[in-house]
Amino acid sequence: MTIEQRHITNTARARELYLDALRPKEASADWHFAVREARKLTANALRDSRFLSNISAAIEANGGHTLVFRQLLAPPLSQDQCKLICPPWNKTSENKSSPTSLVVASAVSGVIVERLDRGIVPWKLGEQPSRTSVITLMRVAATLMALQKVATARRKRLALEQERAVVQLLERAGWSKLPSQSIDTRAAVPRQHFMHKTRFATRTTTPQEVDIACGLANSFVLAMECKVTNDETNSVKRINDVLKKATAWKDHWGSFVVTAALLQGVIAAKDVQRLSDAGVKVFWSHDLTEFESWLSTKL
Repeated sequence: MTIEQRHITNTARARELYLDALRPKEASADWHFAVREARKLTANALRDSRFLSNISAAIEANGGHTLVFRQLLAPPLSQDQCKLICPPWNKTSENKSSPTSLVVASAVSGVIVERLDRGIVPWKLGEQPSRTSVITLMRVAATLMALQKVATARRKRLALEQERAVVQLLERAGWSKLPSQSIDTRAAVPRQHFMHKTRFATRTTTPQEVDIACGLANSFVLAMECKVTNDETNSVKRINDVLKKATAWKDHWGSFVVTAALLQGVIAAKDVQRLSDAGVKVFWSHDLTEFESWLSTKL
């Protein structure tokens, strides 16, 4: 079987397993996880804005709060719509939950206050809302955000399970887990030791986080990225992320860092081929024995 044929076979199997994981019980668990996370974000935004009496201060401290505030409008605004209406605003501050300038925070706050849905926010800003009003707002905002985030919640859940499976495999095989630390020397990860969630130094970019770093023979290190994708469009972004890191590591470390991708979910075979073409080792969550066998030959 050629590499291309193996990619086609494995992507089909991964898709089949992913669809099987969308059964009602699992789908319900993902939905409730997304709702819980959205409620936490909503509660934080209400607290930091003092129940919307100082939206500007909340955004200035944490641009991530705009995700919540955008849901409270009539109608809610997407990020792109918010940018069109308020050009000074940058959605990066929301995506990274980073502080914003007073000028930008004030501009966004003005847009939000002007467009608030008074059916969701019935109280006068500056006054203490009733408990019933807060509960209603949190329910509406959390539901709207969860609708957008349930696919991400599913991917995160599967990713945690994926990484846990690798860690358990290594520990069963006698590998020793080390505390995570910045990897800036070749001997940072000794043979048959591993780190979970650590960073590799690079020459021209900021240190790149890796999901699993495994110490191989002769000071070589395996940098494994665990990727779960929900659809073929999503897979392009995940594959690009692996390729970006692989390039940065190769530029800095040469051949002493071997990049691998552990894949799961819905992925196009052509995107898996891009990894192979770039020299990235490809493994699959539904066939961890292949990874285990490969790893044993590198010690």
